[in-house]
Amino acid sequence: MLDVQTATAHPAVTRREDYRPPDWQVPEIALDLDLDPASTRVNATLNVVRTSAHDRPLVLDGAGQTPLSVKVDGVAINDWRIEEDALVIPLSGSAHVIETEVEIAPDRNTQLMGLYASGGNLCTQCEAEGFRRITFFPDRPDVLTRYKVRMAADKARFPVLLANGDPVGAGDLGDGRHWAEWHDPYPKPCYLFAMVAGDLVANRATFITRSGRQVALGIWVRPADLPKTAHAIEALKTSMKWDEDVYGREYDLDVFNIVAVDDFNFGAMENKGLNIFNSRYILADAETATDYDFDAIAAVVAHEYFHNWSGNRVTCRDWFQLSLKEGFTVFRDQSFSADQGSAAVKRIEDVRGLRAAQFPEDSGPLAHAIRPDAYLEISNFYTATIYNKGAEVIRMMATMLGPKQFRAATDLYFDRFDGTAATCEDFVACMEEGGGIDLTQFRLWYSQAGTPRVSASLTHEPGSGRAVLKLAQRMPPTPGQPDKKPMVLPLKLKLFGAETAQPIGSEQLILLSDAEEQISFETVTERPVLSINRGFSAPVIVETDRSAADLAFLSAHDDDPFARYEAMQQLMLDTLVEGAKHGQADHAAVIAAVANTLQDPHLDSAFIAEAVLLPSDSFIGDQMALVDPEAIFRAREALRRDLGRALEAQWRAAYDGARAAKFEYSPSAKGQRRLKTVALGYIAASGAVDAASLAFGQFEAADNMTDRQGALTTLVSGNAPERIAALDIFYNRYSDNALVLDKWFSTQALSARDDTLAMVTELARHRDFTLANPNRARALVGAFSVNQRAFNQASGEGYRFVADQLIALDKLNPQTAAKLIPPLGRWRRFDEARAAMMRAELERIVATPGLSKDMFEQASRSLAG
Repeated sequence: MLDVQTATAHPAVTRREDYRPPDWQVPEIALDLDLDPASTRVNATLNVVRTSAHDRPLVLDGAGQTPLSVKVDGVAINDWRIEEDALVIPLSGSAHVIETEVEIAPDRNTQLMGLYASGGNLCTQCEAEGFRRITFFPDRPDVLTRYKVRMAADKARFPVLLANGDPVGAGDLGDGRHWAEWHDPYPKPCYLFAMVAGDLVANRATFITRSGRQVALGIWVRPADLPKTAHAIEALKTSMKWDEDVYGREYDLDVFNIVAVDDFNFGAMENKGLNIFNSRYILADAETATDYDFDAIAAVVAHEYFHNWSGNRVTCRDWFQLSLKEGFTVFRDQSFSADQGSAAVKRIEDVRGLRAAQFPEDSGPLAHAIRPDAYLEISNFYTATIYNKGAEVIRMMATMLGPKQFRAATDLYFDRFDGTAATCEDFVACMEEGGGIDLTQFRLWYSQAGTPRVSASLTHEPGSGRAVLKLAQRMPPTPGQPDKKPMVLPLKLKLFGAETAQPIGSEQLILLSDAEEQISFETVTERPVLSINRGFSAPVIVETDRSAADLAFLSAHDDDPFARYEAMQQLMLDTLVEGAKHGQADHAAVIAAVANTLQDPHLDSAFIAEAVLLPSDSFIGDQMALVDPEAIFRAREALRRDLGRALEAQWRAAYDGARAAKFEYSPSAKGQRRLKTVALGYIAASGAVDAASLAFGQFEAADNMTDRQGALTTLVSGNAPERIAALDIFYNRYSDNALVLDKWFSTQALSARDDTLAMVTELARHRDFTLANPNRARALVGAFSVNQRAFNQASGEGYRFVADQLIALDKLNPQTAAKLIPPLGRWRRFDEARAAMMRAELERIVATPGLSKDMFEQASRSLAG
């Protein structure tokens, strides 16, 4: 039986400085699995080799399986022992053949790590340390092994048997059972092992590589889901071609399979040749998936495919190097997505995500560097810092090197470390060598936590034609790192003339590496306006002395799309913070800037929709010393109302302009739908008497999920009777579709209504709510916890609700539960009363008997950091 791993009084800390190469390597393994949900037998044959002149025994990690037999060189032995779940075998020679047989119970594996049951199928998830739950093995990424896998199962129940690599044989066993064998010729760490057994069908396609090799592609799903795989298969082919064109990386096996499963802790997993996906990142059609879903599917399919090189062919030496594969691959999938549509809108979306998830992480008790120094449970470091900030660090290097040299550096990296387990330092060294650049100081990005803050002040001397830009950087203290050194910050900047609105010179890339620097500009004949951190060239917080008029000017005239968006957002943010602090603010400048953006014929709908959308409640709170959820909510609603009323005619024009369009998945059509939803929200915010009927009409007439959910979102935050009708219609229409029903739960959890907490509490008792499915848990509990006003209700009942759910979830799935802790850990940002209640819930979690190591680490760090 696979048991829940529990925390001890003093959980063991793993430290990066203690890394030691493995005592034993396993060049080859043969696995023979006799599959049954209740009782699976796993026979493993390992060829093991001692790596140096030591006398230490062979230690094979394990967790939860029942050992049945152990053989060494074909002879059964009895002098093996179990120590802290690991199988310890004393060996005298330098090379041996080890055979083990174990029994596991997939249908009782609620942690969804190792081999588990999902929707009648059997599947695996082994990253980071799940393989030890299948068989005894040195479960660490620097043990690279070639795998042979043979599976036997009931043919009627599990007609499809898949594993890593290429198929080499299959047949019947004569007793209603059958077998299949797969070989993977490329050595890989055990976290990349995968197998699936189930009643599945495939959307098949073929891809011809640039060298002329034919690759058989398959996306495997339940028969009813087959029509929803067309988008994913096209995304796969597009990403394979893109990786060849942009990075020169060709696929290396004859087969590439993807399997979609409903119960999955992550978005997807890059197992060599057999990617396993959360169904939400594979299944899509216009009826059930939003434009966001379509885009996310393409991005995740690309991400997991790109891992074939940045993660599989070159893997990470240890888990402290996780950003080596994840940060680099996120950068690659972001670049891919930017090439498929609007690069400007994609950059806006990526930065918004970074600010929503990673910036708060960097400023809170769970702050850590992209290459951490220690952990209790590695699954807790699958974070926005590792992934999203890690991608920004790669982007900064790409910016400093330039496209040609960056490609030379990545070629060097792939060629030099192919087939090995590498480190972040190995990657940076290749950037230096291939790009001809010194990155000594830049390496601080890998070791220092926190978000740099840059102050920028521009002065102009009209008589001399000289302008001076003063820059200063500081790094706030983070847990365990009170004092920080200056970072290397690549800042793109440009000046514009305030009278002519013309550029003053060309864009410059400034490398800010000291605590303070000064930059002079000559022959500046008119007052300059500063555009800085263009394209978000560095993941920093910029503080300037630009006025509201300057920000409005840039929102209209800046020639960098991101900088133009950023100016508008900063103008809105300054206004909203003032309103939250003082109860009122002058909205005139924001209204004028939004009106100008709506009227600009040169802007596409997607960009306009992003630019005119107000910053979120939580991002406004991030700008304040103490977060006041109610004041922020009132300030934001007041500005939404005034924008809605003052520009109602323009919102209706924007809405009507996209109203009659039929569904099409294209950049322009997506932009129209996005702007239509934003416009509808402002019409509703204005208090227009027909807003609810307009939204309900869109809801009923919609030929796609984007428009339908956009209308539902508008209705759910209001009080009109159409709200209940729409929720009932939506539920009855999609009650048999788990992925769409997740939207029904999350839309209500994110509502702006006063009674959201009561609604969510009731939804937790709904017959379709279950904590056993990670998607459903995230849809309700996760969504509610980021609803700043509802979660931080003054009574503290929101904190109590989330803590109750996490304690219950921890007993089923510690990994998913631990990832939902961070909102409770932000207690330092709130008033004394709220902070005390959040701390009390964290203390209650820590004191829970049998708490997992995952939860213990996150909750205790949230209290102490």
